[in-house]
Amino acid sequence: MKLNPESIARASSRHPGRTLGIWLLILVGGIASASTLLAPALTTGFNFTNNPEAKQAKTILDQKKLTTDAVTETFVVAGAQPAAASDPAFVKRVNDLLAGLHALEPAVFKTLPASAYSAPDPSTPAPSTSAPAAIPAFSVSTNGTAVQFTATYAGSIDQVTKDFPQVAALRTKLNAAKDGITVYMLGQASSNADFKTISEEDLRFGEGIGILAAIIVLIIVFSAVVAGVTPIIMGIFAIVVTVGVVGLFGQIWSFSFFTPNLISMMGLAVGIDYSLFIVSRYREERQRGREKLEAIAASGATANRAVFFSGMTVVLALAGMLLVPTTIFRSLAGGAIIVVLVSVAASMTLLPAILSLLGDKINAGRILGKNRNTEHGRPGGFWDRATRTVMGRPVVFLILAGTFMVALSMPYWFQGHPNDSGMGIKTGLSGIATLPDSAQSKQAFNIIVKDFPASGSQASARIAIEAPGVGTPATSSGTAARLLPPFDTAVASLESSISTDPNFGVPTDPKVSKDGSVALVEIPLAGAATDPQSETAVNTIADLRSNYIPKAFDGTGANVLVGGDTAFVKDFFDISANYTPLIILVVLMLSFILLTVVFRSLVVPAKAIVMNLLSVGAAYGLIVLIFQKGGPGWAATIAHWLGFQQVDAIEAWLPLFLFSILFGLSMDYHVFLLTRIREEYDKTHDNAEAVAYGLRTTGGIITGAAVIMVAVFAGFASGRLTSLQEMGFGLAVAVFMDATIVRSILVPSTMRLLGDRNWYLPKWLEWLPKIDVEGHDRAATAASPAQEPADSPA
Repeated sequence: MKLNPESIARASSRHPGRTLGIWLLILVGGIASASTLLAPALTTGFNFTNNPEAKQAKTILDQKKLTTDAVTETFVVAGAQPAAASDPAFVKRVNDLLAGLHALEPAVFKTLPASAYSAPDPSTPAPSTSAPAAIPAFSVSTNGTAVQFTATYAGSIDQVTKDFPQVAALRTKLNAAKDGITVYMLGQASSNADFKTISEEDLRFGEGIGILAAIIVLIIVFSAVVAGVTPIIMGIFAIVVTVGVVGLFGQIWSFSFFTPNLISMMGLAVGIDYSLFIVSRYREERQRGREKLEAIAASGATANRAVFFSGMTVVLALAGMLLVPTTIFRSLAGGAIIVVLVSVAASMTLLPAILSLLGDKINAGRILGKNRNTEHGRPGGFWDRATRTVMGRPVVFLILAGTFMVALSMPYWFQGHPNDSGMGIKTGLSGIATLPDSAQSKQAFNIIVKDFPASGSQASARIAIEAPGVGTPATSSGTAARLLPPFDTAVASLESSISTDPNFGVPTDPKVSKDGSVALVEIPLAGAATDPQSETAVNTIADLRSNYIPKAFDGTGANVLVGGDTAFVKDFFDISANYTPLIILVVLMLSFILLTVVFRSLVVPAKAIVMNLLSVGAAYGLIVLIFQKGGPGWAATIAHWLGFQQVDAIEAWLPLFLFSILFGLSMDYHVFLLTRIREEYDKTHDNAEAVAYGLRTTGGIITGAAVIMVAVFAGFASGRLTSLQEMGFGLAVAVFMDATIVRSILVPSTMRLLGDRNWYLPKWLEWLPKIDVEGHDRAATAASPAQEPADSPA
């Protein structure tokens, strides 16, 4: 048997029970894998697959056994009144917290303050906040309203994640009194828990909105309940199976905790869209008089073939992210690619089996009058009139639409920055400060920044100094490690230069490896840099690398590297910025080659790429305008009205990530439209009529699919995490622009102006294979003549 979309559809429809049974087994396996394996497969951290400076520092320090991956938690107990820290009830609350932490079994913490907390002596002057000070076991705020201490967990982050619910339960128990004394926590474990909790809640909310909107749109498009619900089932099916696959693969490598959100968005979007195309084509073939199995086979030769090619186009665009040497990009790309492949596989096998079982019951539950057909529009209908209007004045519409799209992209290049003189997009990461105000870790962060500005307990810069004879290690008798000249002078100079910088705490005493070749000096990040992912913290690392350290160690001959969590974030920013142009170029080149083969033209692929770049550029510009501080006041008002939080910097991974997804999805619709235009042009060689035919025959179904995508993405943009807001908003805007401005105005106007030149292919490329994406030749020979059904207003 020849293996192609038609033969696969035939085989699946002839053995529907067997096909459905296989997919049900896959579904059960996916559910089992997701429920047992997904949680430990997700992480909020990231790593590199190359060797930037932060990774080099970690490797050296680990080899010399100068660091351990200790996980710390800072506890803050805050009262409502000044000098609350001296109140007996406050003292008791702190000591109850300590007793509860010590009592956790098995021992959750490796280090905790050994002595009980006692009220501070009011005769002791408050410490000055003008310069950093060493932190005792208990640090009391200058106004006496809060006290903090830091504990170190006993295990790795994986073990800490398992133990953390006990710590959270203790905090909840102590805060149940609601007497104005509140316990807060800030650390990797607590902030991870908040991010994951909010992410999961937003995921459920976004899925609910997306599914509800999709059901409404699909029922309107199909005018039948069963036909409208079937694509929803397919989308949910693809999501569940993919989440199970990710849980299974996650035992080998970790996925970002954003991956389930992305899988849900992409699964609903492409899973529903692909099923929409196929169900619509099946109903059309039944209207033409085909028998059930023949209608399924005809759909396999046309819609299934288009779905396969469209899915591979999306995968191709997403695959570019796999080239970026960071685990976050590879995990997000992996999740998106898997859900697209599962959606394509289910659409080409499971859906034909379901159609075989349902038959004409696919039209059950009819509403809104007559049965609508979204696949074809009649001459003189809405899409036909709109297309001919644009082609009647192509220059005017091209200039207006092109100028509008370019104008939308301007903030990406020229919007001012909130804290410096820069212009355009500013990239960073959403740290603790961007969490909702209700998140306890953000509340803890705000208290620490306000009341303990020199604490530096959350992150530190690890300075690795590598040179022969850098110092002498500490001995077993307890003597301290000692740096030798000129390295001791360099470290002293460094400490002196950063002493007036509020973003640094007090450096630790140096540690020296046993062979005396590597020394470690840790500098806590303090003040606004307490959040290790914040812009302030990243800029602080940049200052260390480019300013403080070169000056201090000039002439020493030492190899000085800056590591630590924030240094990893800094290197991630740099890698993202460096790889983005390369990945964009690779995706554009591969897409151009693929489209050239498909359409046997050099002009159509070039034009399609330019138009998709316009959509992506408009999405970039609107993201910067709405989310990045520094824009016009009315943009901030819109952001507030939409429930979005404006931030200092856009997510560093977002531009490349959005480009990959948007380029794939935009090309998806573009290919579907252009294949219809090319089909008619090959028959009539009338360019204007071919464009009108293509627009009117795809207008209803592409609009319906785009509305569903916009609704799904908008549902996820309504969440509380800024990163997901930016992602959902950008995807929704780009798809909307692509389905309206690009498809309805730019495509017909440019194709009308270029005329037959649209299909220009040099003679030296005539050897390219002829690919019939929609399978029109097969459909034409097998189809019985039929009049075009009425236009769909969808």
